[in-house]
Amino acid sequence: MKRLIEKGLMFGNLIHVESPALIARYNRALKQLTGKTTALTDFHIDISGYSPEVGDDLGDHLYLNPKGCNRQFILLTTDQKNAPLLNAKFSTSRGILRQFIAENESQLFSLTARDAVAGELENTVYDLASAARLFDIRRITVTADTTGNQLAEAQKLAGLIERFRKEEDAWWDDVLIAEMIGLARTAGDVVRHPVALKSTSFDQGNFWTAHFGGIYVFRDVAHPAAITAGPRQDLGPLPIAHVFEIGARNHIARFLELNDLAEPIVTARGADAAAILRQKMDFILVDAASTLGLDTGSGSRRELRGVAQRLGARLPDAFQGLAAVLRWAETGGPWPRITSTHPAYFYTLRARPHADRDLVNMLLAELAPLDVRQLFICHKELFYHLYKGWSEPKKAYVADFLEREYQIDKAGARAALFGAEPGMAEPSAERPEAGGRDIVDLVGPWGAVRRERR
Repeated sequence: MKRLIEKGLMFGNLIHVESPALIARYNRALKQLTGKTTALTDFHIDISGYSPEVGDDLGDHLYLNPKGCNRQFILLTTDQKNAPLLNAKFSTSRGILRQFIAENESQLFSLTARDAVAGELENTVYDLASAARLFDIRRITVTADTTGNQLAEAQKLAGLIERFRKEEDAWWDDVLIAEMIGLARTAGDVVRHPVALKSTSFDQGNFWTAHFGGIYVFRDVAHPAAITAGPRQDLGPLPIAHVFEIGARNHIARFLELNDLAEPIVTARGADAAAILRQKMDFILVDAASTLGLDTGSGSRRELRGVAQRLGARLPDAFQGLAAVLRWAETGGPWPRITSTHPAYFYTLRARPHADRDLVNMLLAELAPLDVRQLFICHKELFYHLYKGWSEPKKAYVADFLEREYQIDKAGARAALFGAEPGMAEPSAERPEAGGRDIVDLVGPWGAVRRERR
């Protein structure tokens, strides 16, 4: 992992905390949330205030996420909104924290100028003893205040001011006036500068969780289902009609199609399909060469073509399938007959533009794990887990590629691969045609296969 850390591919964009004042504020918040403090004189924190160094110091890397269910957080600066979320147990947690900070940025900037803000992503489930309890999580409420309870005191002061204005004899109430003056010393002028946080409630619809080996929950779609990375029988009864294991490729492909969640890269608007497919083919070649102990040199495309020539008939089926799709896209060759059982199938898809685009791309990354770029972008937990088992040549190739091709322009790379961020523009109803017909609208992503089914 040292190679990834040095290249900024692991623990990147964390906030460095070294000021004695900030460390003191962090310890006050830490004491309030966990009853513990750290003696470290510098450390790094993620968007939630979790620090790997503090986790090592306390001997508990879930010190801000007890039981992995109701994540607590410590905000020292609004700059944390751009930091990653480490040890994520739910795919929605970082998005909720980021939106909460962004929509309350001016208020939080004012609050964190004097104190740390501590809080929790709160739901009504406190113990995930069974997988069925995941379905009880419907809404996440963000509760937050400074360690000095400035928000609570500001709300109390606002209530006293309202009472002072309405009661006829309030001018003569010395106790009321004294209490208002006392609260104003810490809460400030809440009339001219009201202190209140907005957007503190978020629906938890479709999500991924690391619990129980990894589960994707899609319940806010036309045809709900859960997809599990582990054995189905280990989950017990679930309050959802369909539960598929990650290896049930036909069922998952049908689920994505019925809910219109994915689209072929070759027909996706704005995508350079040929470039994307070629890069996926390179990744598959690197993995095949690593498995067989073949030298890939510097990993250039010319050298990888030499690897492909040496492999010949031993080229992986996934590579052969993508090559067929590439021929169709570039030269108008025959429409490839690729079913959902084909190793190349999920490599040819990306999520359609919708609210759960990132979640679907995360699922596709797990279904097509040799595409290391998508795996790194969409499912870092699985990327780091698989990285540990790769050969040294593959580790070096992947780390160098991501540093060279992704780190320098993350936003551009994401836009090129997955399209614009959801909500930035309404998706167009038009799609490119092939042979005078819109293949996708007529017969789905793989036309010949759909006709054979019928």
